[in-house]
Amino acid sequence: MIIERFYPKEWIDSTYEIDWESWYDKGIRGAIFDVDNTLVPHGAPADKRAKELFARLHRLGMATCLLSNNKRERVEPFAKEVDSLYIEKAGKPKTRNYRKAMEQMHTVPDTTLFVGDQLFTDVYGANRAGIYAILVKPIHPKEEIQIVLKRYLEAVVLHFYVTVRGAGKNG
Repeated sequence: MIIERFYPKEWIDSTYEIDWESWYDKGIRGAIFDVDNTLVPHGAPADKRAKELFARLHRLGMATCLLSNNKRERVEPFAKEVDSLYIEKAGKPKTRNYRKAMEQMHTVPDTTLFVGDQLFTDVYGANRAGIYAILVKPIHPKEEIQIVLKRYLEAVVLHFYVTVRGAGKNG
């Protein structure tokens, strides 16, 4: 089915509930993240929770890369705060910058996770690049109008995801 290309491998409540140690034990060596509404509310600076997450990942030996369609002025300061590689104006869901992120992290699709809050950019791009995609619920409901409109379409896709997979979030 065409709609399945938008399905995440997992759908969970928050980036911050992922068991990173378990993923590391399974061979994951790099994590690519969307920023806004995945790590912090839209436009917010890196907070204590985000900084602690990236420090934890780096202690584990995981490389990290922020992959955002936003501009450098937004992404670069955040990346510095969490000590991560980054790619701004990524053009998601195009796969070129997913591949570039892996190249910079020295990983391949089988050793990389992607975490994001949008199906049609984040998850679809990761799926097309062969990366395991984890969808998280948006952190904050306040979003730009073009994202709000996409959320209505995402709801339809997620309805089928839940129906076909016989599972809600976390499955």
